[in-house]
Amino acid sequence: MYLPSSQLPLSLLSPPIFPSKLVCFSAHKHASQPPLPRLFNQGCKLVGCGSAVPTLEITNDDLAKIVDTSDEWINARTGIRKRRILSGGENLTSLSIEAARKALEMAKLDPNDVDLILVCSSTSDDLFGTGPQISKQLGCKTNPAAYNITAACSGFILGLISAAGHIRGSGFQNVLVIGTDAVSRYVDWTDRSSCFLFGDAAGAVLVQACNCEEDGLFSFHLNSDGDGYRHLNAACKEEGANNNIAQEFPPKKYSYSSINMNGKEVLKFVIRNVPQSIESALEKAGMSASSIDWLLLHQANQRIMDAVANKLEIPSEKVISNVGNYGNTSAASIPLALDESVRNAKIKQGQIIAASGFGAGLTWATAIFQWG
Repeated sequence: MYLPSSQLPLSLLSPPIFPSKLVCFSAHKHASQPPLPRLFNQGCKLVGCGSAVPTLEITNDDLAKIVDTSDEWINARTGIRKRRILSGGENLTSLSIEAARKALEMAKLDPNDVDLILVCSSTSDDLFGTGPQISKQLGCKTNPAAYNITAACSGFILGLISAAGHIRGSGFQNVLVIGTDAVSRYVDWTDRSSCFLFGDAAGAVLVQACNCEEDGLFSFHLNSDGDGYRHLNAACKEEGANNNIAQEFPPKKYSYSSINMNGKEVLKFVIRNVPQSIESALEKAGMSASSIDWLLLHQANQRIMDAVANKLEIPSEKVISNVGNYGNTSAASIPLALDESVRNAKIKQGQIIAASGFGAGLTWATAIFQWG
């Protein structure tokens, strides 16, 4: 929560009722101006990450065998060269568990120390969510709370912000945030205009409570716009539906359609809103774009990421990108790219990251945080 002191009720500012230790200023050394005060009695930081991808790799040349396209055409427009797709006995839950285990190992944490699991996914293996199943298969014997967050490509950032809220406001100590999606399940593989964009993956981070002075999540900014729903959706529809509006019982079976996307309108939405979201989050943290070490965007396609970076005047060498190898993996894209960059020592302890997710809903969300 972020409130300037001028907007706080006087009763909250009086020492007997509102202890000064609850007003936390964890400004980073690169802050260009004082951050807004944050009201909580403990901070949080990211201490572990992990990721997992399916075995099957599909290249652009493979796609060219089933639709009228080419590696050159796809790569020039998106920067994507290949992607991973679930197949055989693989499922999204097993990928999520593998990513979570790696995050726990990096954090040197036992599964029984986890007290909350947030599964950010729009394509879960079960309609009712997979959080409890992931908890069980991880070996969490303490029955931690576990639930799903559905916000498509913005999901992981919303999960990260939710984890911070649970830690700061409710005293949770260790929260697993898993971004995981199998968008390939809802792709029309005969649609040459969009089938090449998507892939499947899972990524996870361990968010841990810490002293207020060590807080590593500096600020966030999030929005939604239902008017944009028509530009990107996968609606639930009645199978074999016709124009008959007569009441029927029992109802027919429903299923989700393939992804429907207007790429030009989505691009306009991103360019219009995402740079502004990042600037707003940076302002709350008392930072400027030049203060950050890395820009970590949802890996939608390279053209979109380049456009956002250019608008923010962030040099390309500060932009994390692995979209060429995995395509758009929805809620998994940010933690997958984060994990790869941490493990290859690109992102180092103490560095500042501006991360932003955006997509269906339409939704967009930004978080400014420190790694480690």
